[in-house]
Amino acid sequence: MASRARAGNVGRSVPRLEGPEKVEGRARYVDDLRFPGMLHGRTIRAPHPCGRLRAVRLGPGGLPLGLVVVGPRDIPGDNVIATIEDDQPALAWGEIRHAEEPVLLLAHADREALWAIPAEVDMIPGTPVFDPLASPRVFKQIRIAKGDAAAALRRAPVVVEGEYRTGAQEHVYIEPQGVIAVPENGGITIHGSLQCPYYVHKALCRLLRLPPDKVRVIQVETGGGFGGKEDYPSVIAGHAALLALKARRPVKMVYDRGEDMRATTKRHPSIVRLRSAFSRDGTLLALEAQVVMDGGAYVTLSPVVLSRGVLHASGPYRCPAVAIEGRAVMTNTPPNGAFRGFGAPQTLFAIEAHMDRCAQQLGIDPVKLREKNAFRPGDVTATGQKLPKDTAALPVLREAVRRSDYHRKRIAWAGTGRGIGLSLFFHGSGFTGAGEVRLASKASLELTPKGVRILVASTEIGQGTRTMLAQIVADTLGWPLSAVEVAPADTGLVPDSGPTVASRTCMIVGGILQKAARELKRKLGRAKPAQYLARHGALVVTGQYEKPAEIQWDEERYRGDAYGTYGWGCDVVELEVDPVTREVRPLKLTAVQEIGKAIHPGLARGQVEGGSAQGLGWALSEEVVMRDGRMANAQLTNYMVPTTKDTPEMDVTILGLGYRHGPFGAKGLGELPMDGPAPAVVNALRHAGFDVREVPATPERLLRCASR
Repeated sequence: MASRARAGNVGRSVPRLEGPEKVEGRARYVDDLRFPGMLHGRTIRAPHPCGRLRAVRLGPGGLPLGLVVVGPRDIPGDNVIATIEDDQPALAWGEIRHAEEPVLLLAHADREALWAIPAEVDMIPGTPVFDPLASPRVFKQIRIAKGDAAAALRRAPVVVEGEYRTGAQEHVYIEPQGVIAVPENGGITIHGSLQCPYYVHKALCRLLRLPPDKVRVIQVETGGGFGGKEDYPSVIAGHAALLALKARRPVKMVYDRGEDMRATTKRHPSIVRLRSAFSRDGTLLALEAQVVMDGGAYVTLSPVVLSRGVLHASGPYRCPAVAIEGRAVMTNTPPNGAFRGFGAPQTLFAIEAHMDRCAQQLGIDPVKLREKNAFRPGDVTATGQKLPKDTAALPVLREAVRRSDYHRKRIAWAGTGRGIGLSLFFHGSGFTGAGEVRLASKASLELTPKGVRILVASTEIGQGTRTMLAQIVADTLGWPLSAVEVAPADTGLVPDSGPTVASRTCMIVGGILQKAARELKRKLGRAKPAQYLARHGALVVTGQYEKPAEIQWDEERYRGDAYGTYGWGCDVVELEVDPVTREVRPLKLTAVQEIGKAIHPGLARGQVEGGSAQGLGWALSEEVVMRDGRMANAQLTNYMVPTTKDTPEMDVTILGLGYRHGPFGAKGLGELPMDGPAPAVVNALRHAGFDVREVPATPERLLRCASR
């Protein structure tokens, strides 16, 4: 009861609010839901990476009774998937830009009969572009400049150049993409596995030409996202909604694993070229970076991925002269989208692999080179942002080196087939620049007889959002955790608190809720919730994001405070390489990460361990094999995600300097752990004798590397 006030939830690993339902099997996911008269949906897709679509033929033979068919002419609104640009059609006709592009939709009550229908997609194939460096179409271009990098590079006594490449990565969320569309109240309701209910809401209003009050999006229990359920649910929800409105019956669409892997977004492949200038004592004088991101066939979220990539491209290092140019380009592959870290892992991989090569050329220990150049409080970034007191590059570096016994092992393992390597990294918390101002996120608290109910669109996708937000509200009110409940992320019930992305939920939404809780506490005075409701009626307190006065950003010039604050990390990877097969076996990962206040230490540790395992997979085994624009290994038998047997021992340390604008000092965490493992792996491989500049570092790549 709220009358038994007890604080002290923040900073404790309290039981997860949704834990019992998941453990006992009572949690209901999309494929657990049934509605009366429900049909199943299917997407007919283009077979070639580009060309002209002439016709789609169903049959031969008779079609099952009750079959519902939806084509582009059945779309009542705009034939677009509304995201950043309006270039992606919900159903393509005429021009085809990628294999697996949706061209027709079918629905039927019998799922087996539905999938047995032959479908022929008649196309005139075109000439595809798969090499991003040869692409004629640029989706987004960004330049960042500080000082005169070109002049500094000309004058410098030591210049190191290098090209670094990263591959695509499949999200492999446990639960594939899935939604159910239900026609009701003169509109449509979506029950979906998704991250951002209001993104889907906006897209459906455009596609279906419905007013906002006729579109409702409800997030059901979701089996993982990692960014893959940020923008893509707008596609599958749109398809299910079109079928449901035509059939006037509920329609369920759930992809199997193969369709999910072939058709949905991936991490953007990248090519980063670096030129760095040093004095002979190792002082970084200038850095020039050219960043190319492969966006696939449509824009989707490529501009924000590129943005974060270029903003992290110079790494956590002080440098008086920086020139960064980035572009996201089109290729005839399925569109790429958000994936944990979205852009930063690609460019941080490049700069951290580059720093070890620079240390070798300079004849300086890699740790000492980083210590000399790492950001300190008060330093100025490439965009002109003065870093605050919570800048923690040196603390995480020194603690990781100490805990891993880095220096001793580096000497002892030389020439043994074992290697040890590290990476130093940072990650901006929240949306870039003025992004949070544009979102104008809202969060509400509704008084209940027993306490309070949290109303936010922020979603629980396995990271612990419900529990963490409840901890913040409970401690701000001085109430027990049992007095706080969390409403479903349902656009019919909750305000738009922004998307569940960009390591913003705890810091931004939690901060709004903390302010709302203070206001609620002031309104209540000494009254208990039931007493207040009896005397005054319902009480809902809504807070809205307020930009800290010191944060200033110029979107046109890309100057100013790119983020409110940064998380900081250092990873040390220990590994061994089989002398015959070149198979790499990670032995241990030491991760030290500074995230402000850990609201829930257990969840924070889980984020670091999970993100680190994901980063190791990207570094060593997760290779998306594309053939003629299609994913050739779209099954988990040969897209190799690390298992528990492949994941090494992890020593995780959480540091907390605190952020004065975050709730109880918290920063963002979700994406930071993804940034460090891949460069630490290639630096450990360098120590073991392999000059690797591309991930994943598969045995085949190491064999080619060794032969050079």
